[in-house]
Amino acid sequence: MHAQMNADPARPRKSTRPGAPAPVYRERLSPSLWTLLSAAVAAPMVSLVFVPLDATVALLAGLAVAVVIVATLVFASPVVEVRAGELRVGRAHIPVRMLGEATGATGDEARELRGPGLPRTAWHLLRGGIDGVVAVRVDDDRDPVREWVFSTRTPDRVIGVIRRAQRG
Repeated sequence: MHAQMNADPARPRKSTRPGAPAPVYRERLSPSLWTLLSAAVAAPMVSLVFVPLDATVALLAGLAVAVVIVATLVFASPVVEVRAGELRVGRAHIPVRMLGEATGATGDEARELRGPGLPRTAWHLLRGGIDGVVAVRVDDDRDPVREWVFSTRTPDRVIGVIRRAQRG
């Protein structure tokens, strides 16, 4: 389960409203399929609790719990977004004009950046099960955070949209 239901979450989009800021990028950092399947295991456990009362109640309670847990995991996932001259990652946001060079990493480079290579002055939002990482330098002398490091499934696209937003 990647991002939005109707569109490719990692594809940059232009807004259709006249005068609306562009470029736009939006990606929901949804949990991996294995995480969702693991959460769904709660359904049979809840069902077992209610079996002594009634099999139908047990089945309905188990399904309801599974749906609530999976929906919560998906819809509470943070979003990476570039819109209106701002980079938003989860609840944090920063104007793109205050950002410097952005770099992306996958594989072993991303593993290093998420672990021992994570700068102590970096703000980060990292999600397990998402390989890609983007690191963006913050060019604001008043900000104690020198870099943003965050997970994304498409580091190259995020970097491209940030660069276009900085130019526009």
